[in-house]
Amino acid sequence: MRSSRSGKGAFFATPNGRRAVPGSRLLWRLKSKRLSLRASFFLPAGPRILSSSKLPFPLPGLPLFRFAAMSSATGTYELQDPINYRGGTRVQPADGNHQEEVYEPSTGRVIGKFLCSGEKEVDLAVQSAHAAFRIWSQKSGMERSTILLEAARLIQERREEIAKMETINNGKSILEALVDIDISWQSIQYYAGLAGSLAGQHVQLSGGSFAYTRREPLGVCVGIGAWNYPFQIACWKSAPALACGNAMVFKPSPFTPISAVLLAEIYDEAGLPKGLFNVVQGGAATGQFLCHHPKVAKVSFTGSVPTGIKIMEMAAKGSAKWRLEPGNDPLIIFYCSKVCCNGTRVFVERSILPAFTEEVVRQTKNIKIGDPLLGDTRMGPLINRPHLEKVLSFVKQAKEQGAEVLCGGEAFVPEDPKLKDGFYMSPCVLGNCEDNMTCVKEEIFGPVMSILAFDTEEEALERANSTRFGLAGGVFTRDIQRAHRVVAELQAGMCFINNYNISPVEMPFGGYKMSGDQLGHSLPPVLGVAPQPLSVETGQGSGNTCSATYVIFRVSGEFP
Repeated sequence: MRSSRSGKGAFFATPNGRRAVPGSRLLWRLKSKRLSLRASFFLPAGPRILSSSKLPFPLPGLPLFRFAAMSSATGTYELQDPINYRGGTRVQPADGNHQEEVYEPSTGRVIGKFLCSGEKEVDLAVQSAHAAFRIWSQKSGMERSTILLEAARLIQERREEIAKMETINNGKSILEALVDIDISWQSIQYYAGLAGSLAGQHVQLSGGSFAYTRREPLGVCVGIGAWNYPFQIACWKSAPALACGNAMVFKPSPFTPISAVLLAEIYDEAGLPKGLFNVVQGGAATGQFLCHHPKVAKVSFTGSVPTGIKIMEMAAKGSAKWRLEPGNDPLIIFYCSKVCCNGTRVFVERSILPAFTEEVVRQTKNIKIGDPLLGDTRMGPLINRPHLEKVLSFVKQAKEQGAEVLCGGEAFVPEDPKLKDGFYMSPCVLGNCEDNMTCVKEEIFGPVMSILAFDTEEEALERANSTRFGLAGGVFTRDIQRAHRVVAELQAGMCFINNYNISPVEMPFGGYKMSGDQLGHSLPPVLGVAPQPLSVETGQGSGNTCSATYVIFRVSGEFP
């Protein structure tokens, strides 16, 4: 039996091209006390409409968010409790010789420190998980389903407090964080539904004989997460593993270590055997200890290509299976800034290039940058100062190589005094780009968009596929035959037509080439098959207008 990542499920396309997610009430827990930061609205169990270009999009007679009118908790949080989790409780690592600082990206403050887990702590976490696995693997699929459904319910109930913690430690806007948490509980809910249906096969043989197969859990799985979706990736990796009867030791990114332990506490409260989901904190050395441990049966990693290659080599030397999903060319155009399935390359048919570029620059300049805990903020800070400097260096190099900065690309200081030391930059659109430029070829992982002109469909395909990455791609056109023809030739794990990032949990998620060894999420990958997912919007488009590779065609003199 294989366990792999689950998919994104909170977004879904509506006929008018916008997205809907469930609504709820805001209540924030800080330092184990309930604070009176309540929103001035309550949405029933109907959809809350989000528009990628005109957020917030109000329901008739009802405002979407009131965060902007509230005082923000930005600049107040302090990390006090241990953030390792083992055997059903928070613990300090048993060993470790290196401390990491935890930042609040919006203010640049150090909000705490933690000790990176050493070899002894990793061994204790794996042994604890292995002991819990012996209990969990003997439960029926329906028993596992019941507990996982309770975990999903608890996450849904506490979505606001989890999202707020995610925003404080990651820097993404509260709007985006809320959607991430919805995707998380839906992912667990989806795999809970599958747990009771996973079964072997009976094969009738001649002479009255028969054979059968059994689907058996692997044992202790290791999940290694990234900083762009801290809580969501922890759910993506743990949900299928636990549903299939496995245990997991999860190592979050050292940049965003806080929210994974919240998931561990929720799993424990829901009824998982103590130790079944443990969290170890640390960097590369901690990851090496996990990959080398003899009791680890599988390693699932999300992050950079160089680190993924090292993990693959380490896992290959042992008995562990592995699954990699290194990031692609992420980018932000409107209101997100660090998304692995978004990209830097936007190919635009030359005849519509001026009109398209003008509109993109106009909307990019209107993005509100600031306190990510306020509801009218559309873009928060980058994850830390070294990464901010790295992204800015990409923009500088692009100019040196001949690209034209059409807007943004500079360090940004918000008006709020408490944000003056935050890791902000203005979102950047680059024109006059060529395929051989570093900004086009490399993984920037920041709010930088490169626009490239093309003349023919064949040219666009050849250039779009001329990359070592292949996580996602998209086509915008009113010619639906052309759309399907192009996506059939795009070398990407996920393809979108007239929409983007519509990735429900039922669909696989993963890439080609250096963007992953196989597709994860959903039932097919769990059962060992990996189809190519395709999302189609029959209208003029929806979702974020950004992708790993965009191909935008002219039809009847207009662009879609």
